Amino acid sequence: MIAASFAHVRAWVFDLDNTLYPPSARLFDQIERRMTAYVARELRLTEAEADRLRSDYWVRYGTTLAGLMAEHGMDPLPYLDEVHEIDLSHLAPDPPLAARIAALPGRRIVYTNGSEGHALRVLQARGLAGVFDAVYGVEHAGFRPKPEQAAFEAIFALDGLAPDRGAMFEDDQRNLAAPHAMGMLTVHVAPEPWPQDHIHHHTDDLTAFLSQVA
Repeated sequence: MIAASFAHVRAWVFDLDNTLYPPSARLFDQIERRMTAYVARELRLTEAEADRLRSDYWVRYGTTLAGLMAEHGMDPLPYLDEVHEIDLSHLAPDPPLAARIAALPGRRIVYTNGSEGHALRVLQARGLAGVFDAVYGVEHAGFRPKPEQAAFEAIFALDGLAPDRGAMFEDDQRNLAAPHAMGMLTVHVAPEPWPQDHIHHHTDDLTAFLSQVA
């Protein structure tokens, strides 16, 4: 049943954080702390004020960075470099996941709201560096973030990807609405399901799910 619904797919798009590694790794906790510290320093706010602003921009703009650029004209490159200087030592390679992704028919890409450099480091730590055809960060979309449809359109145009032959795997359900509207199959990868019309499938085990696809 699941395999039949994916039979036409030849472009497999994976988010990175909390999708290609389990949320229990808590990498984003490190990133959020560094975001808060960066915002506090650059905008001369208290840590509590910076944390509230970080969260508010994430809700309103899709990413904290997008809010900082829109509201404060912040340079994205130093920000991306600093907030992604995190410890990956507790990430472990995942050979079964690597094998399942490598077995998918067609083009396999990573698309993250983080930076390409961050993605490459995480993929290396997870033993996934050799299974993807391309890795795209927010910089490749002109710093427009998911969930904006224009961001997806920029990445898919850059890659030459046909959305109607694609599938999107993502932990943040907001980021599946635009791919769904563009004709992609959507898979919500998260511990708990989030029933939405724009979500076709849910899984809390990406490796097991992919074993049913190819």
